[in-house]
Amino acid sequence: MKRKGVFLLLMMTMTLLLTSCWSKKELTDLAIVSAMGIDQTKDGRFHLTLQIINPGNVAGGLQGGGGTQSPPVTIYSASGDNIVEASRRASGRISRRLYYAHTNLVVVGEKLARNEGLNTLIDGLDRDPEFRNTSTIVIAKNSTAADLVKTLTPVDKIPANKVLKTLEFTERKWGENVKTSLQEVMKSIESPGRGAVVSGFRLVGNPQQAQKLDNLQESEPEATLRASGIAVLKQGKLVDWLYGNPARGTVWILNKIQGTDINIDWAGKKEAIAYQTVRQKTSVSAQVKNGKPHISVHTRVEGDISDMEVPVDITNPKVITKIEQSVRKEIKKELRTAIERAQKNKTDILGFGEVVHRTRPNQFKKLKTEWNDVYFPKLDVDITVEAYVRRAGLRNKSFLSGVKENQK
Repeated sequence: MKRKGVFLLLMMTMTLLLTSCWSKKELTDLAIVSAMGIDQTKDGRFHLTLQIINPGNVAGGLQGGGGTQSPPVTIYSASGDNIVEASRRASGRISRRLYYAHTNLVVVGEKLARNEGLNTLIDGLDRDPEFRNTSTIVIAKNSTAADLVKTLTPVDKIPANKVLKTLEFTERKWGENVKTSLQEVMKSIESPGRGAVVSGFRLVGNPQQAQKLDNLQESEPEATLRASGIAVLKQGKLVDWLYGNPARGTVWILNKIQGTDINIDWAGKKEAIAYQTVRQKTSVSAQVKNGKPHISVHTRVEGDISDMEVPVDITNPKVITKIEQSVRKEIKKELRTAIERAQKNKTDILGFGEVVHRTRPNQFKKLKTEWNDVYFPKLDVDITVEAYVRRAGLRNKSFLSGVKENQK
């Protein structure tokens, strides 16, 4: 009898401890948001544009019921004094509960980034327990965030995935863009004396055409999305755009270059030899000399010769040494250009202040209040570049050299 009582008590205790699906969410009741666009209206309010996945259309292509074509996403929008109010207002137009756990992309309009900045909207997103701060953030270049979010894209059925993959591969193969998460932007803005960088995206073509299914039925779509430069943020606000050498030089110093192509002049011909990077490492150190901070940047690069437009004898070690010297000079020029541009903007997007703070915290306390406006623009920076040629592809002797010899 005693054993039965103990067993009964154990069962009652387990019943109290076990919980049911009190927070269950039925898939048929959810509107899965894949991308969010945030703009500023004429009266200063937030305009929210939501890209919601149509699960049936994504799984079965563009063919909907009855043979009619339907897009893989649906767009809803609403305005409010803050993004929370805008989101709540949007619920009046949707038959399902907005679900932000799978929102991988946040697009901010250029007007909002310049006037209001990102600080207010980042705070609202970070407070939401359902929203992931690992989501990628981009700024719409020369257009609204709504235009980008509404654009239908070929190959990648969900437009948000098109943006994410483009950033991933252009960062890996070219190096003039960076894939930046909401969390990384927050850390950069919160760091003492630090600016932030965010990739830009622009719509190429007619915004109205970009929203039509006809745009996807052409081998060369009239409207598409394209990565476009790096946005410079100072205290959360957009102050400048970087393209070309300043953009790639910035990515070099941030040690985020995974692969790129360096073209050098040879034998009087511009950009005659292409040097393809394979491995690179950039380190930044700081010292304080006579009460003034001093920065040293060191970059080591290894790569291959991927293309030659002039006859070159690369079996000659002296020729290889000369190529390496030219590559070092070109990389050093890009790094210097990036530093000068950042100093001109008075925005330490390169993280030099963080390095000083990490190595000389006591001295940096005296500098941080005026770091961006006084000390950073006059900062002395030493640049050291090591570049090495490791391979020359499948052949040593240039094809053009053979052609030249046969013509003699």
